[in-house]
Amino acid sequence: MQIIDLLPDNKKAIHQAAALLVRGFREHWPDAWPDMKAAMNEVQESFNAGRINRIATDDNGDVLGWIGGISEYKGNVWELHPLVVSPEHRKMGIGRALVADLEERIRERGGITIRLGTDDEDNMTSLGGVDLYRNVLEHLASIRNIKGHPYEFYQKLGFVIVGVVPDANGPGKPDIIMAKRIKR
Repeated sequence: MQIIDLLPDNKKAIHQAAALLVRGFREHWPDAWPDMKAAMNEVQESFNAGRINRIATDDNGDVLGWIGGISEYKGNVWELHPLVVSPEHRKMGIGRALVADLEERIRERGGITIRLGTDDEDNMTSLGGVDLYRNVLEHLASIRNIKGHPYEFYQKLGFVIVGVVPDANGPGKPDIIMAKRIKR
């Protein structure tokens, strides 16, 4: 496996990255990128200024995973968006390697923090299906992973939960906000 830039002239990789978005999010977040048109739009937007695009490829140049970064706060903070690994290649260290690579690219640009939002639209955590406004901090302090939500993957990589946006995706469907400091 190698990790390289996803470039706007690599049509094969662009198509494969878009297909990964559709397949990779279908089970738990089907509305994220419901079809190739929506996914291709996401890939094309990722070539805008202030963005980082990296892909993990196999020896044949096929895309196994894609990660992106979006500069915010004058480059001090970068949003990790998106991260997807092909379903058949998960739990092989590809996501971990992509995140580490993105951290290095951000560090090279002087970034201090990486942040991300990880939605809970299917009651995968104890925050889903709940009126969080009644006591947001108490709910955050006692979060539990009920159905394999990816927030624990990010915690293993050093990210911490720094907040939540209640009802971000509709009533009882929050967005869990996580962040990680990158040491210079």
